[in-house]
Amino acid sequence: MSVNNISFILHKPQLSENIGACARGMKNFNFQKLVVVDPKPIFPNDKILATSVGAKNIINKAKSYENLERSLKNIDIVIATSARFRNKNIKHIQLEDLKKINYKKKIAFLFGSEASGLSNNEVSYANYTLQIPTNPDFKSLNLSHSLIIIAQYVSSILNSKVSSFNKSNKVKSASKKEIVAMANLCIQNLEEINFFKSKEKKPIMLENLRNIFYRMELSTKETRILSGVFASLGKKR
Repeated sequence: MSVNNISFILHKPQLSENIGACARGMKNFNFQKLVVVDPKPIFPNDKILATSVGAKNIINKAKSYENLERSLKNIDIVIATSARFRNKNIKHIQLEDLKKINYKKKIAFLFGSEASGLSNNEVSYANYTLQIPTNPDFKSLNLSHSLIIIAQYVSSILNSKVSSFNKSNKVKSASKKEIVAMANLCIQNLEEINFFKSKEKKPIMLENLRNIFYRMELSTKETRILSGVFASLGKKR
């Protein structure tokens, strides 16, 4: 288990101060990998660097992407943070459930923008949603505060060197990049047969498809098989 397997993704962060504070919080618990997706302020900038204090190296090494899907190409498990319960068929977990995660894989914690959090579309890319227990009458947490709580908890798990994950080493789990490629192949074939006839329903149908694929925890072999099936169906038309 290694801190190098953990990434913190800030999706559409709005305030430079929060980005800097997140980097500082990461360094407090020895995490190094920061990812920003479509940030509102110019990234990096002087305010971000100033707020990060001693964590400028994390800002300087951070990766920036235009969209969420690209940021997940090398990730195995995505855990989306959310202050509200989602009426979706997705695994909802609490902080204590993080002990069951396999930290030998590449894990990403996904945080939404300060104003609106994560949309259902963005959550559909996740394997799990994580809710931090708070006052039920006041659930809103500052972005950097949420990150720090999770960073501290995960750090304590990694330092305890306790892992209950006993999956066979012969079974290689599919990466997010492989699953995204498979899902996109399926969607491409569906579009070619005009499956998404209703433009209004298409976004929610795409969300549901991603939810199905991402929560299945497919192996690399299973992903290759499904990709072959989708490719064959496309050729037969």
